[in-house]
Amino acid sequence: MKRTSRAKTSSATKNAQPATEQISVEPLLPVSIPHTDARLARGMRAGRWVFATGQSGTDYVNGLAPEVVSSDSPLNGVAHSKREARRLYKNVKEVLAEAGAGIPDVVRVDQYYTTERAMHPYHETRHEVFNGPIPPSTSNLHQRFSRTGQTIEVQVMAAIPGSGLDVKHHTFTPSYKISPVSGYSPALSAGDFRFVPGQTAEARKENEGPLDPEVRHPRALWRQWPIKLEADFIINRKLKSCLEGAGASLESVVKAQIYLSDREDVPAFNEVWLSHFKTPPATSIIATASPGFAINALRIEINTISLATKGKTEKEVIRGPEPPLFDGYVSAIKCGDLLFLSGLMAVEGGRLIDEARVDPRQPFYGIPVKAELRSIIRQAEAICRAAGTSLRNAVRIQQFHTDLGDLPAALEVWNDTMDRAPLPLSAIECPWVAVPGARVMVDLWVHIPKS
Repeated sequence: MKRTSRAKTSSATKNAQPATEQISVEPLLPVSIPHTDARLARGMRAGRWVFATGQSGTDYVNGLAPEVVSSDSPLNGVAHSKREARRLYKNVKEVLAEAGAGIPDVVRVDQYYTTERAMHPYHETRHEVFNGPIPPSTSNLHQRFSRTGQTIEVQVMAAIPGSGLDVKHHTFTPSYKISPVSGYSPALSAGDFRFVPGQTAEARKENEGPLDPEVRHPRALWRQWPIKLEADFIINRKLKSCLEGAGASLESVVKAQIYLSDREDVPAFNEVWLSHFKTPPATSIIATASPGFAINALRIEINTISLATKGKTEKEVIRGPEPPLFDGYVSAIKCGDLLFLSGLMAVEGGRLIDEARVDPRQPFYGIPVKAELRSIIRQAEAICRAAGTSLRNAVRIQQFHTDLGDLPAALEVWNDTMDRAPLPLSAIECPWVAVPGARVMVDLWVHIPKS
């Protein structure tokens, strides 16, 4: 039986006419992307928000900054990843300051690593930087970043002081023990938006780990489905209670990023995920490395943004010109001044577009990633128009490639699409995407200007 949604719905059609474009975002501290004609937005100011996407230990000229590489004496002083983290947060502070914000205004941090070895140095540095409550965050492992030797990449979202988005760290006791190594708050509020930490099936009590007893049933491998056990446990035992403590609920979730280490887990995860919602949030499934988490046995992490159940901000379902990647998903959710899209791929008419398929008889003609991105952008532009905004108001473009060698061609497409405006781009290499033969998945967040 199909579930029906009570949420308001707007549709985009293939023949929709573009509305008058209103640019509501301001690129912060833009820099040239070396050896290309494109520019990178080190941050984006968008109304009440500031976004710092794709943050790393770079000086934006030499790849990783010289003090991070320390090529003459790499083992002298603090560890490489600690130098990397310190430079990364120096960059973040500069972006926040340009928007009139600071570290206490950060509402969410997403951390990616290429190696477990980077985690402890990074966490030490993060404690030094925040020197107090740490915003809800997520941490997982990925295959490769765009700079040689890079082990850490971070995405930051902050509220601009005085904009009506006062940042409040909640202090309730969640259903699990938060490790002092991580030290993040169980939830955070900014206006009607609610942020909770990324949730995994890590044991709720330290002496029962690493996996919680509920997901390591001794007969689980042949009598119970591990991914279903983990997903259901996360939602029922951790996510619901955190959301309730923050004044939110499952039904008020507007955006979810699902990190999975095994592509074969996607269908079973979706069964569990969709069973919990009347109207699901905009959802993106993102491949991690394998193993993908500090606890190697974990299969999944769920990261969400929600609205207050008693707030004034409502969510609206936006339909795209093509069905979402997975049955039961929505194309996008509009909530206040933000538009969150589900993960987009070059799927039209239910299949990967022909232009993205390599012809084995003549494999060196065509550039598949360009064809894929043009399809993704066509879909994204239609969704943005239906929501009353433009793709030019993108504040966070996360691009997940199966081969980062495709990045230069992807930059050319974005540069043309955005009329050479600086790009709030993060490019990460992952081992798989959900559609066979495809090379890239894009996760987009967009600002909506005041009407």
